Amino acid sequence: QVQLVQSGGGLVQPGGSLRLSCAPSGSIFSINSMYWYRQAPGKERELVAGITSGGTTSYADSVKDRFTISRDHAKKTVYLQMNSLKPEDTAVYYCNIKSTYITYWGQGTRVTVSS
Repeated sequence: QVQLVQSGGGLVQPGGSLRLSCAPSGSIFSINSMYWYRQAPGKERELVAGITSGGTTSYADSVKDRFTISRDHAKKTVYLQMNSLKPEDTAVYYCNIKSTYITYWGQGTRVTVSS
């Protein structure tokens, strides 16, 4: 069974940067779109960013102009570059890949923004 493997989380000071990666452990076919979600303590999971197969991106207002989502078609990997991080960005981040047949979720990676 294919799993999504995430990496790149950790502890960073306010104003710092982190890059998250998400890659499948096996083959995934007919990928339509890729997303990053996050869930902060005591809050519901929210959509952070998305990218379509054609490369069109979308962002939550709270991260616009600070986060950038990108994808590597050959590696079927999705990235989230996070700049100018704020304490309110602290959350567990999850990647999500939607294919024609199946939706996949990553295991989550914790991002903590604190001085």
